[in-house]
Amino acid sequence: MWADGGQVDLAPAAPTSSGRARVPGLGQIGPDGRFFRGLHGGPLSESVYDRWWKLAREKALTDSQVASPLVRRPYDLRHAAASLWLHAGVPPTEVARRLGHGVAVLLRVYANCIDGGDDTMNDKIGDVLGRGPTRWPQTPC
Repeated sequence: MWADGGQVDLAPAAPTSSGRARVPGLGQIGPDGRFFRGLHGGPLSESVYDRWWKLAREKALTDSQVASPLVRRPYDLRHAAASLWLHAGVPPTEVARRLGHGVAVLLRVYANCIDGGDDTMNDKIGDVLGRGPTRWPQTPC
């Protein structure tokens, strides 16, 4: 998978004797790095990919979720992963590396996803300052 000109490193795949990676239980990744290929070995057309994505959403989600914008596009999974990683406390430099772009782009696009957990963040700051866990006012400066 490629993003912004850089290789995305999301999950390891097992190498095979042919030198190509194999996703356990699913099959071999092609020489072009694609797992899913079209009828003649090339990339899937956008219309085919879109049709299968819509069918998968209908099978995997509830009716109300299908009617919502939840994972309306495959690209939304990228946003969900980035948000999850940031919320889990993965350093922004590592999240940016995995997404294939710089920290500045990451923070411009995803800064609004780093929300909540104010008490935890305040406790961390208090710990560094030697004050111990402190509940500071939630008002902005």
